Parts: sequence; C-alpha cells; structure tokens
Amino acid sequence: MSKRNGLIFILSAPSGAGKTSLVKALIEQMPNIRVSISHTTRLKRPGEIDGIHYYFTERQQFLSLREQQAFIEDAEVFGHFYATSKMEIEKAIDQGQDIILDIDWQGAQQVKKLFPHNSIGIFLLPPSKFILKERLERRAQDHPEVIANRLSAATSEMQHYSEYEYLIVNDKFEQALEDLKAIVRSERLKTVRQKLQLSQLIEDLLG
Repeated sequence: MSKRNGLIFILSAPSGAGKTSLVKALIEQMPNIRVSISHTTRLKRPGEIDGIHYYFTERQQFLSLREQQAFIEDAEVFGHFYATSKMEIEKAIDQGQDIILDIDWQGAQQVKKLFPHNSIGIFLLPPSKFILKERLERRAQDHPEVIANRLSAATSEMQHYSEYEYLIVNDKFEQALEDLKAIVRSERLKTVRQKLQLSQLIEDLLG
C-alpha cells in the first residue's frame, strides 16, 4: 500500500465553544492524528505548559520568525499573536500523519490557500449565546472585560461559518465528538485518497 499525504483538519470556533476539549478527546480516541502546537505571544494561563499547549514566544522573537516566513498562518487576536509552524505541518503531511489545527477564520483562509487539496474546514458553534457566556465565565481564566470582548467578537467570528466544509453544534459533548470523528473518518475514506493508499489491492483486483 502507498502512503497518502496527511490531512489538515482546521477547527475554528468562538472562544468558549469548547473546541479545546473536543480536540483533546479526538486525538485520544483516533489513531494517526495529532494537534498542531501553535506559537503565541500571550502569557500562560494556569496549568498550561510550554511546548504542550502552546509555544509561548516573546513578541520580538515571534515577529522575527514571521519575517523568516516560518509560519503558514498567523493572526492577531485580542492583542496577542498566534501562528502555526510551516515546518511542523509540512513534516506531518509528508509522513502521512493527519493534523488538527485549532485556529480562527483568518488562519483558516491562509492554510486553505497554501494546502487546497489537504485542508478540511470544520466550524464549531455553541448552542446559544447565553451558554457561550456561561462557559466563558465558568472557566474563570479571564477578567470580566476580557470576557465581554470575547462575547462581542463571537458574533463577528461566527459570521464566517459558511467558509467551512462542515458545521457542528457543541450542545451535547459526546454527540459533538462523534460528529467530529465521523468527519475525520469520511475524509480519510474519500476515493481520491483511498485509491492511492489501496493502489496495490486495486491493481490486484482489477488485473
């Protein structure tokens, strides 16, 4: 069997929609997929570890890496920069490993432009604005003014849902997780990808 190129699953959502928990569960339950670790200039939150949750990078170093074109996408969100390593993504694709990117709609546009045949966009919606606000307040990691800013930005972010191939509502966690897993499975099983991986079998069957 030939090895197919890895796929890039882009998961975008407003803050508080629950994408971090979904991504964690997905990579624990599905083989051959891992999360891409982003660079960020924001400070660590309680419990976060450098090199596991993010690469926490000083602003000047971040700008230097961007100048060197080390990122495939970058964006400024609430005064902080975020970016995805070009080398990391290219290496995963070449090794046939699927990777999931937790990035916003701006980054999604950049990644899709660079990898039009390998990237799949998934947008995650909360079941309501009230629940979104509850989730942001419950995690108690941000000041009230930051929460207010995130809620204000949520509507603007969600307006980009139609730019994605798939749309999931994270109301019941287990159902949202099953929906996410179904997307990964279906994309892996597409004929355009399977015919490469199963080339020897197909040749034997049709020969």
